[in-house]
Amino acid sequence: MSIIKIDFREQKPRTNGLTMVLDKGLGTHAIEDMLETAAPYIDYVKLGWGTSFIYPNIQTKIDLYRKHNMPLCLGGTAFEIAYLNNKVDEFVAMIKDLGLEMLEISDGTVDMLEIDKLKAIEKLSKDFKVLSEFGSKNPEKLTSPKHWVKGMNQELKAGAYTIIAEGRESGTAGIYRANKEIRTGLVEDILSEVPREKILWEAPEKTHQSWFVKLLGPNVSLGNITPYDALALETLRLGLRSDTLLHIHNEFYK
Repeated sequence: MSIIKIDFREQKPRTNGLTMVLDKGLGTHAIEDMLETAAPYIDYVKLGWGTSFIYPNIQTKIDLYRKHNMPLCLGGTAFEIAYLNNKVDEFVAMIKDLGLEMLEISDGTVDMLEIDKLKAIEKLSKDFKVLSEFGSKNPEKLTSPKHWVKGMNQELKAGAYTIIAEGRESGTAGIYRANKEIRTGLVEDILSEVPREKILWEAPEKTHQSWFVKLLGPNVSLGNITPYDALALETLRLGLRSDTLLHIHNEFYK
């Protein structure tokens, strides 16, 4: 529409301003509905945690996403389950059988040696686009900003394509406090030493999303977006919602 300006927003396929939707168990009709309205605004889909292990006929779901040229991966918890049970090789074989080209590696719940995670990233990045999630899912475990910066840069050096900053789908851990407040000092420290174009921030709630858009602009990469919020997030990016209207129009409509 001529009354709005959107040329400041990167278009697909893009490397910045990514939106990763969290699929918690959508059926095929729900997937079709989501993609009908929001496909241009979704870059990746994550099949949440271990849902892929029990979803009936997971290949049908994956084929549907592939039909719409929508890249997807399994949740990092699925990798952690395989690691905990010494089944990583079998898990990787399953990923290949499903025809997936992305793989998420995380250690947010299980105890994993840092060296083991880095070796897994280095090895698997040869065959997959590795998304490495950094941060604990335990809201009581507050890792220091120095450790975040060091760990994220190590994982990028090991071969991770993107680093996911942990926030959980509840927004109560990682870069957030247990009361859902953003750890702003932590975010600032990360941005000062980690390439921002390599970070995907988990931002499950509107307040989180609008904060990151105001801080880093419409082309900030965000994850853990519900299927029903994919279109709504794009309006935040474009200043088509009260939360970011004045910020985006004053900054990008000049």
